[in-house]
Amino acid sequence: MTATQDSPKGKLKKTFFKSDQEVRWCPGCGDYGILNAVQSTFAELGLERENIVIVSGIGCSSRFPYYMETYGFHSIHGRAPAVATGVKLSRPELEVWVITGDGDALSIGGNHLIHTLRRNVGLKIILFNNRIYGLTKGQFSPTSEIGKVTKSSPYGSVDMPFNPLSLALGVGATFVARTIDVMGKHMREVLKAAHEHEGTAFIEVFQDCNIFNHGAFDPIVKKEVRDDRLVDLRPNQPLVFGQDHDKGLIWDCNQLRVVKLGEADETGKVWKEEDLVVFDPSNPNPSLAFALSHLREVDEPTPIGVLRSIKQASYEKMVHGQIQGIQDKKGERSLEDLIYAGKTWEVK
Repeated sequence: MTATQDSPKGKLKKTFFKSDQEVRWCPGCGDYGILNAVQSTFAELGLERENIVIVSGIGCSSRFPYYMETYGFHSIHGRAPAVATGVKLSRPELEVWVITGDGDALSIGGNHLIHTLRRNVGLKIILFNNRIYGLTKGQFSPTSEIGKVTKSSPYGSVDMPFNPLSLALGVGATFVARTIDVMGKHMREVLKAAHEHEGTAFIEVFQDCNIFNHGAFDPIVKKEVRDDRLVDLRPNQPLVFGQDHDKGLIWDCNQLRVVKLGEADETGKVWKEEDLVVFDPSNPNPSLAFALSHLREVDEPTPIGVLRSIKQASYEKMVHGQIQGIQDKKGERSLEDLIYAGKTWEVK
C-alpha cells in the first residue's frame, strides 16, 4: 500500500486509518482527541498501514488498536512494552506504537516501561495520563495527586504521585515529550517528532476522563488560562510564556524561576528576553529537562512539547548488528549445531 493508492493527489485522509469498529469510549472522553491526532498524523506522514503495529495493554486507552486500520495487539496488563519489543526485534522495519495509560504503564507495567526506555527500543509510546483508573470505575492511580478522594481512597490518597516525564528522563530515555488531548495541532507536531526519532519516543498526554476525573487539567489547559499556565518548548528558543509573552524562565541557584519581562524584581533587575534560558532538547546533559519536568503546576508554568531528543543507537539495531557480527565470524549455523556445540553425552 502506498500513499498514492487512496487519493489521486497522493495525500491520505485520516479515514484511511479508521477501522470499521465502533469507537466505544464515553462521549466527551479525551481519548477521541488522541485517536483523531494519531490518525491525522499517520495520514499527513503518508505511512503505509500494513507497516504499522499498534500494541496496547489493559485500560480504556488500550482499546485503541481496534479503531486503527493497521496491525495490532491488545495484550495483557502492563506488558505492552514487552510485547512491542518482541515485534520490533523480530521485524525492525515496522513502525511500532505502544498505547498505554497511567495505571497500565506506571503500576503493574512500571518495570517493563523503564527497561524499554533505558534500552532505547525503537518504539513510540503514548501514555494517556488522566490521573485515575477509568476502566475499573474511578480508583486513584500512580499519577493521582496527594489528597485525591476516590472510591479506593475515600479520605484522600496519601501516595506520592509519579512524574512520568521525570521517570523517563531518569532512566535515560532519548526522547521525552508532553502534549494535551485538546490541543490537536500541538499533539500532531509532537507525534511527528516522535515518528522521526530513532529509539524509544515517550509521550505523555494529559487526557481528560470526563466521567471519573473531569476537569483534572482545567486549571492549566482551559483556553482562557493556558497561555499563562503552559510554556511551549521550542528548540533553541528562550523560555517565554504568557498571554502577552511577558513572562519567562531564568536559571537561578540551580533551579528555574519565573520572571516578569520589562519589570524590575526585588533586586532592581529589569528582565529582558535575552536574559532567559534558551532551551535545547538535543543537549546531552538532561539537567534542564529535569528542572522543567519538576515545575509545579500550582504556581509555575507546565512544560509541553519535546523536553529531550538525543541521538543514540536503537536497541534493535545493536542486537541485529551483534548477530550479524557473529554470523560474519562463525558463519550461519543450525539449531542442531547449537545443541551439539558443547559437551554432550548419551544416556542409555
